[in-house]
Amino acid sequence: MKKKLLSVLLSTAMVASLLVGCGDTEEPAAEPAAEETEEPAEEPAAEEETEEPAEEASAEWTADLSADTGKVLNIYCWNDEFQRRVRDHYPGYTDNGDGATGSIGDVQVNWVIVPSDDMAYQNNLDETLLKQADAADDDKIDIFLIEADYALKYVNAEGVCMSMDELGLTDYMADQYQYVKDVVTDGNGNVNGTSWQACPGLYIYRRSAAKEVFGTDDPTEVQTHFSDWDKFAESAQTLADAGWKVVSGYDDAYRVFSQNVSTPWVVDGKITIDDNIMNWVDQTKDFTDKGFNNKTSLWSDDWTKGMGSSGDVFGYFGPAWFIDFTMSGPTGATLDDTEAPQEIGNGTWGDWAAIEGPQGFFWGGTWVCAAQGTDNAGLVADIMYQLTCNPDIMKEIVTDDNDFCNNQPLMEEMAAAGTTSGFLGGENVLEKFCAGVSTISMENSTIYDQGMTEQFQGAMKDYFDGNVDLDTALENFYTNIEVKYPELTH
Repeated sequence: MKKKLLSVLLSTAMVASLLVGCGDTEEPAAEPAAEETEEPAEEPAAEEETEEPAEEASAEWTADLSADTGKVLNIYCWNDEFQRRVRDHYPGYTDNGDGATGSIGDVQVNWVIVPSDDMAYQNNLDETLLKQADAADDDKIDIFLIEADYALKYVNAEGVCMSMDELGLTDYMADQYQYVKDVVTDGNGNVNGTSWQACPGLYIYRRSAAKEVFGTDDPTEVQTHFSDWDKFAESAQTLADAGWKVVSGYDDAYRVFSQNVSTPWVVDGKITIDDNIMNWVDQTKDFTDKGFNNKTSLWSDDWTKGMGSSGDVFGYFGPAWFIDFTMSGPTGATLDDTEAPQEIGNGTWGDWAAIEGPQGFFWGGTWVCAAQGTDNAGLVADIMYQLTCNPDIMKEIVTDDNDFCNNQPLMEEMAAAGTTSGFLGGENVLEKFCAGVSTISMENSTIYDQGMTEQFQGAMKDYFDGNVDLDTALENFYTNIEVKYPELTH
C-alpha cells in the first residue's frame, strides 16, 4: 500500500486513474447509522420533533471518543486561519499562547504550519503521509487541510483520507453547499473532507474614494461602473485620473478570469490555456502600461500596504475569508493601530463596501480532512462537526469573523435578517455572497491547478514588467510547467 500511496502523491499523472474510495473502516459508519435510524423513527417523530428539527441534526450529535487512544492531535496546515477557528470556537480548546500548541482535555494539540509557497506545504504533507502507516502514534497526522486547487490529488488517493461516512458525519452535512462537497468528492462518490466556509467572491472598494470619484459610495450605484469588463476598464481610467489604482497589481483579477474558463488547464495530458486566461493577460498588460495598478504581486508588502490609510488602491477582489483574514485580520493594513478597536476612525476599517463586479467567481477555501491511521478519529469527527455542521457555532463564525459559512439555510436566514458587516460600513454583504455562491461550478477543476496558476503568473510577471515579450513568457511557462509535471505536453 505504501508503494501505491507514493505513486499517488508524488506522481500526479497517476492520480486520475486512482479514482478509488479512501479507506473502508466499517465500525464508525455502522454504529451511528443504526442509532440515527431507530431514534428518529420513534420518539422524535411522535413527540416534539417536527420536520424542521429533523434536519437540525446538531441536537442529536454526540461525540464518540470511546475508540480514541491518542494523546497527541497533529494538525497540518499552511497558515493559522483554521487554528484561529478552533481556538475561538471549538468548545473546550485551550491555547498555550505559543502559536504552535494547545490542548483539548488531556489531548495535546500540535499545529504543524508550513507556508504553501512553491508547493512547500504539499511537499511536506506528502512526505509525512508516506510515513503514516509506520509512524509512532504521537507522530501520526490526525487532521490535514487542503485547498480546492489540489483537493482531487488527496481525496482520490487510496489510504489517505477517511470519508465522512466513516466518521458518521454525512447526515449532518445536508445543509452544506453542494459545490463545497463536490470539491472533496472522489471518483466513487465518497465525500472525503468538509469545510466551515464557502468562498464566492466580490469586488471590495473604498467608500471614501467612491464618493470622491463617482459621487456616491452606494453599492448599487457603484456596481453600475463595474458591471462588465468594458465598464471596469473605463472606471479604471476615471480612477487613475483621480490618483487611484483600480487594483493593486498583476494577480488581483486573475481568479475572476480563471474561474470563468470554458476548458480546464489539462485535457488528455495536454496543457490548455483558455481564452479567458489570455484575456487576463491582455487586460493586466494594458492596465500595467497605463498605470492602472501598482505593479505589485499578491501577498507582497507593497500589495498589502495599498489597503491602508495612505494606500492608493481603490479595490480588491476577494471572498469573505479575504475580508476577515487578509484585510481586517492580523496580516492586513487596514488598521493603523492593531491594538485599537475595530471601528471607523482606526485606519480604513469601515471605509469599505462590496459589489458583484464584472463576473462572479470563487477563490480558495479550506477543507478539513481526517487522515487514515489517526488514533483520534472520534475527536477529529467532533472538531469537524462542531466547526462545519453545528449551525450555532457557524453563526458565531459569521458574526465574529465576517466569514461566509457553509450552511445554506443559515446564510439565507442571516441575510434575510439584515446581518451587517462593520468592516464594510454596515453593508449586508451576505445577500451578495448568497447570490454568488449559486454560480460556482467545479467542472473545470484539475489536480494541476495550483501548480499551473503559480507557474503561469510567474511567467507572465516577466512580461508585465517588460523583461520579455509574450511569446517568450509563454515558452518559459511551458518549459517550467513540463519540468514540474513531466507527464504533460503542450
